[in-house]
Amino acid sequence: MDWLVILLIAVAFGVLVRIYMKVRKLRNVPQEDWDSKTIERLRRQGSDPFKPHDVDFFFGLPTEEATRAVNAQLEAEGYAVDVKATPDNTDFPYSLHARKTMRLSVPDMREIGRRFGELAAAQGGHYDGWAADVVR
Repeated sequence: MDWLVILLIAVAFGVLVRIYMKVRKLRNVPQEDWDSKTIERLRRQGSDPFKPHDVDFFFGLPTEEATRAVNAQLEAEGYAVDVKATPDNTDFPYSLHARKTMRLSVPDMREIGRRFGELAAAQGGHYDGWAADVVR
């Protein structure tokens, strides 16, 4: 009976080590995220990411007050902002669109996305991502 318990503990330990190694290996794999895929798609279409692009950012917000707060923050950072009521969307009846001219780099766009996600969440809304046209 003692040998059976020792064997089960050894097998469980081996399984845990294997799971740990797999998770560790996956952390080192470069992540293909939406930002990198979008920039790569623009490059394939002939866009030069080192040239300034007019980048559009989109938010869904639940209240007029939340919209004003996000609007004020973005305008203070130099974004051109417009707001549209979307009463058909009961969860987020306000749509905020922000635009800024910038160069496209994956680390910068990831950071902006992270920050905008937090900004929207703090107001009970959500960040819908960004878009840009091809700039040759």
